[in-house]
Amino acid sequence: MTATDRPAIDVQIACDDTDIPSADEISAWVERALADAGRNIEPGTELSVRVVDKEDMRALNRDYRQKDKATNVLSFPAGPLVGLPADMPEPLGDIVVCAAVVSDEAVAQGKTLLAHWAHMLVHGTLHLLGYDHETETQAADMEALERKILTHHGLTDPYGASHQRTDRISGS
Repeated sequence: MTATDRPAIDVQIACDDTDIPSADEISAWVERALADAGRNIEPGTELSVRVVDKEDMRALNRDYRQKDKATNVLSFPAGPLVGLPADMPEPLGDIVVCAAVVSDEAVAQGKTLLAHWAHMLVHGTLHLLGYDHETETQAADMEALERKILTHHGLTDPYGASHQRTDRISGS
């Protein structure tokens, strides 16, 4: 991706956690997912990544998914916007990541924090591109693409050799 094709990624840190990758690292993983997903992304496409605490994530998960608990990542695709000038690309949407949940999961799953952050950012980005895991077929396709992106960029398989459906990402 050249500088002129790059998406505009607005990274917002809205919590006090200290184990958060830099805005550049967050943007890089989103860009890698966009580039490796095989979807055409218009130059200048916009999206945001907001890093929140458990309280904010719990409220979002409760209000939008009717699940009253904090979760790791949520994605909110933008959808078509009325009145957008024809020469402006449609925004992709928003990814919200709960720093504390990602940190807790990394420890519980025996993963490095950076690897788990990368996985959550790739996963959230794929949701913005229309991927989902509601059915076994969708889940297999999405997980295969996550594996491809993460291993292409030097990380190990985030699901391991023998994961179960219930061990999947909790939030999205």
